Amino acid sequence: MAKLYFRYGAMNSGKSTSLLQAAYNYEERGQHVLLAKPAVDTKGASEIASRLGVTREVDYLIAPDVDVRVLFDAHRERVREESGADVACLLIDEAQFLTGEQVDDLFRIAIEERIPVIAYGIRNDFLTHAFPGSARLLAIAHSLEELKTICRCGRKAVFNGRVIGGRFVFDGDQVAIDEGAGGTAAPEVTTYESLCGACYLEESGGRLG
Repeated sequence: MAKLYFRYGAMNSGKSTSLLQAAYNYEERGQHVLLAKPAVDTKGASEIASRLGVTREVDYLIAPDVDVRVLFDAHRERVREESGADVACLLIDEAQFLTGEQVDDLFRIAIEERIPVIAYGIRNDFLTHAFPGSARLLAIAHSLEELKTICRCGRKAVFNGRVIGGRFVFDGDQVAIDEGAGGTAAPEVTTYESLCGACYLEESGGRLG
């Protein structure tokens, strides 16, 4: 039985790198994959960009109001027409930006279409609140895998601190896309730093949420 997988981690834990490696592994064996990401993730436009400098164009973007099942079916049919073979796996980057309903559609694709779906993303925002897509993935994914990274102090990082103008901030909208590697940095650019629990509490003055 095909499964829905959620591979999650704090910022800089290698999620996009892992996704691109998974795509390479499938294709090295002559299999076809589809790559997608939410349209709200404007970093890299229509590309999946690893912080190691590796990039790849996605097959399609997922708008907030789109039916994920219908979108997948259309691109699956395109692959069949072009290659004569079926899709072996659907890979989703930045899955935290999906809606709960869209995650449910990913589950249905895995079960009803028998296509493995591997979603990559972060669990929590800069205020430690779960993103809607991540919360639903944590609830229904068959397999959960944490991709680990370290805090500046050397401990395991679990939170994502938002930095604006060189200072940590703890107010604002849930979604504020960072510039990413190689971005054009403005004086008040928004970036993120992965933090352990102790360092997060130190920067927030003990605040959680």
